Amino acid sequence: MTLGALLFDVDGTLADTEPEGHLPAYNRAFREHGLDWTWTKKLYRKLLLISGGRERIDHYLDRYDPELGPHDERVRDDRAGWIDEIHRSKSRYFRDRLQDGQVPLRAGVARLIQEAGEAGMRIAIVTNATRATLEPFLAYALGDALLAHIELTVCGDEVAHKKPAPDLYRMACERLGCAPESCIAIEDSNAGVTAAHAARVPALVTVNDDTRDQAFEHAIAVLDSLGEPDKPVGIIKSPGFDFDYVDLDVLRRTSAAALAHTRGAG
Repeated sequence: MTLGALLFDVDGTLADTEPEGHLPAYNRAFREHGLDWTWTKKLYRKLLLISGGRERIDHYLDRYDPELGPHDERVRDDRAGWIDEIHRSKSRYFRDRLQDGQVPLRAGVARLIQEAGEAGMRIAIVTNATRATLEPFLAYALGDALLAHIELTVCGDEVAHKKPAPDLYRMACERLGCAPESCIAIEDSNAGVTAAHAARVPALVTVNDDTRDQAFEHAIAVLDSLGEPDKPVGIIKSPGFDFDYVDLDVLRRTSAAALAHTRGAG
């Protein structure tokens, strides 16, 4: 089967947006609103198990019962609206960090997008992030040259259920008109792999510091990055063959391995 499309996750996959962008942006937003909260990297790693920024703040309120000070009555009366206000501030600070170049792309990302785009491969972005959060990332981290190769973006505010539910991947495949099993999702977390697997999309994982200890039972391959010709990948789970970095040939072979595995399991 011909490789139909590459479906890229964003946060942690295209860039280390969580530690370099979102986490400091959350803490700046908390200070702006007079909240005596500081999310450490250790705490944030736990909060990342909750999909979605607003959902993460909501979970933090329930699980950790933080001091709200003068916000206590507002949270009781309009919790969702208050969370949305905090999240908007976070998004603004995140955008500022992107604009300042503080959230670089991960190794191999720019090379692979350019190679795939120039070869006519269809490329989509499939993310839990809202479109308002995604757009500054596209503008400042990807830039016009790479963005020209992106055919479709599907965001968390377009579906009823975010990853680990399969809704986003199903929507992406439907809009592209591609059979799910002909695509490859490039993810960084088990939530993303779970979503792709439920949508019947094979997933290749590039772990980061926040996800490297997660289990990736349904991933066809697990790597430490996409790699570069002068910076070989570390293969944590092999698709059945060795390589130094991920290119289109590796993706086609990985897709074939996933299809063979599916047929064998069936």
